[in-house]
Amino acid sequence: MNRSSDGTVVTIEGYTPNEILAFAPEQFATFVFTGKPLVLSIGTARLLAEFRRSGDTLTVELAHADGGGEGVLPMLFRLVTRYAQREGFARTEWIVHAVHCANPNPKLRRVLLRRGFTRTDVPNIGEAFYLQQTHKAEP
Repeated sequence: MNRSSDGTVVTIEGYTPNEILAFAPEQFATFVFTGKPLVLSIGTARLLAEFRRSGDTLTVELAHADGGGEGVLPMLFRLVTRYAQREGFARTEWIVHAVHCANPNPKLRRVLLRRGFTRTDVPNIGEAFYLQQTHKAEP
């Protein structure tokens, strides 16, 4: 269970990560793969995100975040990794548009760099923090 430092359960749109992973595949696809950016409430944060699938690649693009601080990004990272492994994706591409924010969050940058993100020019997107994660399918 994902909990904040004060013991509060951190949820995504009111669901725990385990509840989201228990969705039927078509329910999950309807919830996540909308073909356009979504505003997600995760804990006390609101994220503007888009999720795309192309072949064996899952792409997660995070454009904006307000609030948070209770481990929202690490929780999302774990959830997406578990989903990608379960569904047989070979890789996940993470693109985080935190390079040119009007009010940059230094903590977010530190978290991204610690997780292995690099600041790079992403084709057709521009400068962003980028990470390509490879997966082995779950047995």
